[in-house]
Amino acid sequence: MNTSNPRKIYGVFEFTSQVKSLLESNFQDVLVEGEISNLTASSAGHLYFALKDTQAQIKCVCFRSKARLLRFQLENGNQVIVGGNLGVYELRGEYCLYAESIKPLGDGTLQQAFEQLKSQLAIEGLFDVERKKSLPLLPRTIGIVTSPSGAAIHDILRTLSRRHEGIRVLLFPAKVQGKGASEEIAAGINALNSISDVDVIIIGRGGGSIEDLWAFNEERVARAIFSSNVPLVSAVGHEVDFTISDFVADVRAPTPTSAVELVVSKKEDLLTQLDHFENRLRRVLQLLFSKRRNRVFELSANRFFTSAQSRIRSHQQWMDELTFRLQMSSKEALGTWKNHWNLTIDRLLRCDLQRIVDLKRDALKFWGERATTRIHFVLQEAKGRLSTQTAAMRTLSPQSVLNRGYAICRDSDGGILRAAQRLQIGDPFSVTLSQGRIHGRTECIETTHTVKENQ
Repeated sequence: MNTSNPRKIYGVFEFTSQVKSLLESNFQDVLVEGEISNLTASSAGHLYFALKDTQAQIKCVCFRSKARLLRFQLENGNQVIVGGNLGVYELRGEYCLYAESIKPLGDGTLQQAFEQLKSQLAIEGLFDVERKKSLPLLPRTIGIVTSPSGAAIHDILRTLSRRHEGIRVLLFPAKVQGKGASEEIAAGINALNSISDVDVIIIGRGGGSIEDLWAFNEERVARAIFSSNVPLVSAVGHEVDFTISDFVADVRAPTPTSAVELVVSKKEDLLTQLDHFENRLRRVLQLLFSKRRNRVFELSANRFFTSAQSRIRSHQQWMDELTFRLQMSSKEALGTWKNHWNLTIDRLLRCDLQRIVDLKRDALKFWGERATTRIHFVLQEAKGRLSTQTAAMRTLSPQSVLNRGYAICRDSDGGILRAAQRLQIGDPFSVTLSQGRIHGRTECIETTHTVKENQ
């Protein structure tokens, strides 16, 4: 007799759950190298693909929250290293690798991401020269987005104090490398744009590796620069360093120090230039004044000018005479109108306005009484005609005819019967009397013939 314990029988879900537990607990934070194939993207932004080599393949999923952080565009055939956690999709009993990071194999990972984003933004027009804004000649307020503890801000302030100490500086402190740096740089650009008196913005940092400068290659920083309404200068790294922000900005400066030199002219240079312009303007005005003075002397010596002076004096005398005549005629006209006004006032004073008002009131009363009498007469006449017509209507109404003993016969459809032939034996009909209605059925039909006389 076999007394050994029977083998355990698993349910499908129970078995899959145990496999899931074993796999997920033993394959966390793994790195898998392979080639991308069957890449698809869902409408929600999740990426689904297979990672394969010459002997096997594994399904992979990169959710949107991780996919949006990728620094290059995934394509079928890419050789990559996927970092993530192994998981089991219980509904289908399949295991897959949930990607947390994806990096291309070999050198040039960041450079590949840089070139891909640069090409994309160039196609969208973010680098177009036509949209770039000119820098102001002498800004009153400069906004700066950089690290408050970095060398860039010290170089900027030192150069600014040397070139023009009267310019106001607004610093938006931001991380310039590492996690969260691109968000802070974009936030700084947007914040300085919201301040109305900022004339120009400088963003940048000192030199470093491509990894150190990568925040200025992020898409969010590029789009913040493109959306800026204030002219913006990108001053990132050294002269040999180029970032995406350099291409999008209105002006690219090789270093933070040169950015200040581009934005702010040296005070001594401005004063020298102003002195130069002042001397040129003085010489031009002196030459112009000398030419005009000589011309005046020439005109004053001309015979026509002498005769013109005589004619001007004559016209002045004639104008004086016309002015005197106008004053005299104005006084005469004013006296005439004054007499006419006084005469009109006397006439008004002699007029008995109260008597005129009384006469008008009596006339108005007379015509009012006459109109009242006429209206009363017309109303009485209309009332009599209305009574006559009402009596006639009552006499001719169907109800009056019924009251005299007549009746109205109707068929089953309610139509009025004028001939007995319209009914058949057994058809229902109704008879409307002066008071009430009678319903019945046809038992006998008698017809009469009416002979029409020829006229």
